[in-house]
Amino acid sequence: MRKVKISALGCYTPQRVLNNFDLEKLVDTNNQWILERTGISERRIADPGTATSDLAVEAAKQALAQRKLAPEDLDAILVCTVTPDMLFPSTACLVQKRLGATHAWGFDLVAACSGFLYGLTTGAHLVGAGTHDRVLIIGADTMSRIIDYTDRGTCVLFGDGAGAMVLEPLAENDDQRLGFIDFLGEIDGSGGDYLKMPAGGSRMPATAETVQKRLHFVHQDGQQVFRYAVRKMYEVCRDLLQRNGLSTRDVSLLIPHQANRRIITATAERLGLDCNRVVINIDRFGNTTAGTIPLATRDAIEARRLSKGDLVLFAAVGAGYTVGASLWRWAY
Repeated sequence: MRKVKISALGCYTPQRVLNNFDLEKLVDTNNQWILERTGISERRIADPGTATSDLAVEAAKQALAQRKLAPEDLDAILVCTVTPDMLFPSTACLVQKRLGATHAWGFDLVAACSGFLYGLTTGAHLVGAGTHDRVLIIGADTMSRIIDYTDRGTCVLFGDGAGAMVLEPLAENDDQRLGFIDFLGEIDGSGGDYLKMPAGGSRMPATAETVQKRLHFVHQDGQQVFRYAVRKMYEVCRDLLQRNGLSTRDVSLLIPHQANRRIITATAERLGLDCNRVVINIDRFGNTTAGTIPLATRDAIEARRLSKGDLVLFAAVGAGYTVGASLWRWAY
């Protein structure tokens, strides 16, 4: 297996801001309630007519420009999303056409909030196997399209956004300690009923009744999801570090999925990580599902909290349930 590195990063968020005071006008909630329970102050919302592929293309363009790559240089495009433009064709096909990536194949990957992490792992193995030289991983979601803004338990949580990373093999003259190290993943289907969009698939196709009953929006049992996420985020990080003979003392930065500030801080406390080694930006973007990890990584780089050689621990828990953690030594 070849060593694999993240060689570029691009992100995009819509311009429109929906803050907590705006939500006070839509639903029975208030700024203090939202802040105390989630840590969110505002989130970005896509304009009408803007789809997930639009966000994905903008993030992809930024990543390619950073690396000075042409779209034709890509071998594969993986789009991680739960809000595709349509059930088929895949959003990856739409992105490939818009970019003009004429030599790339690809597909959509559905793992909810763990999606980008699962995409990174899949892409790392494609490059590591020697069959691909440049793989573009995109995490993009327009969650505002499937959120019920009469449900205060869910509408305060989510925002729209996208991020993209380019994966390439380490060059022979690169420090071979850099790049992808290991991944640990888990799914637990017993959690499927606690976070889902009930209608729109083959089990419950769209009808006038499903629309009337608001079954095409996100439904969540917040307490169940919170308890599971706190426990599993910690366990998967602990187990991955132990498997690689590492401890939290070796971790330069934890970049977790941004679902809830309390989940993140509880995970960090259990791991023994102080706040200086944890990235939290949920206050500005909310939960963008597959977009959170690249957006948080971008913010870490801009704040000069992430440098070449740093040991980075990515972690996420999502609907399904899906769980994952990934270790990388930052390469640029």
